[in-house]
Amino acid sequence: MNKRQLGKTGIYVSEIAFGGVEIGLPYGIGVDSREDMLSEADAIYLLHEAQEKGINFFDTARLYGESESIMGKAFANRRSDIVLASKCDQFRKDGKMVPDRDLKNFIEGSLQESLKALRTDYLDVFMLHQVDKEILENTVIADVFADLKLKNLIRSTGVSTYSTEETGIAIATGNWEVVQLPFNLMDQRNRLSFHKAYENGIGLVIRSVLMKGLLSDRGKNLHPALRSVEQHIRAYEGLLGDQFHDLPTLATQFALSFEGVSSVLVGIDKLEYLYKALATANGQYMNDEMLNKAQKMQYPDPTFLNLPHWDRMGWLR
Repeated sequence: MNKRQLGKTGIYVSEIAFGGVEIGLPYGIGVDSREDMLSEADAIYLLHEAQEKGINFFDTARLYGESESIMGKAFANRRSDIVLASKCDQFRKDGKMVPDRDLKNFIEGSLQESLKALRTDYLDVFMLHQVDKEILENTVIADVFADLKLKNLIRSTGVSTYSTEETGIAIATGNWEVVQLPFNLMDQRNRLSFHKAYENGIGLVIRSVLMKGLLSDRGKNLHPALRSVEQHIRAYEGLLGDQFHDLPTLATQFALSFEGVSSVLVGIDKLEYLYKALATANGQYMNDEMLNKAQKMQYPDPTFLNLPHWDRMGWLR
């Protein structure tokens, strides 16, 4: 698998990153309880297989249930061969922000919990999680992260964003070396920040590239409320051919075709999904003509593409 520079961090990551949420807690379409998840032993086998097949970039978080501890067990003796990214605990509890005077202890405590669970003494990327404008513009938080880097507890600082506003603020502050953001064929709003991130040497990690599997065979026979979404997904079949023989390949290679994108995060909880993800990163991406065509085929109302809301409404079951 090809490796790309993660911005100006000096870190090289595989084009496919292993998303660790699915191995840590029930997540995704059709996964309602732990009974639907891999056993710990099977999850460790899956992680080993991913690493041995060329993936070196593994993403997890404090909020991902048992994900950190499973990765810790899997990679205790392979630490030098992988790039580990994890995310800080959330700064808001019951709607209340952690006071500035407590932020240093809070962040350092979260990091130490991650290091213990992951069985390592440093993280390659330590990220903010579930941010908003106030968190992104808080200089105390940024200073604590910078200090952790000076102490060699982390190699680079990062942030996970959702909206275009959050992404823009994260890039503008100059405090974050890696930005993880949602982007896919349907919802391309964050593309507005790609060039600015590239100019500033910020590594971009793309998530939600398959929209929790909707940009695959799972995007069929959807709830009637999602009829327009299903029809739009079906339209991408017109872009398939010899190079892009199925929708997941098209969606993944679309994201990898942009300058400055370092890696595409794929949620993996089955061997078949792993092998499929590996096959898509084949170094043959979209030419300018195909890329322009795909860009013009984004969903006309991206604000409707709210998967957590769809899940709450029962539209994804």
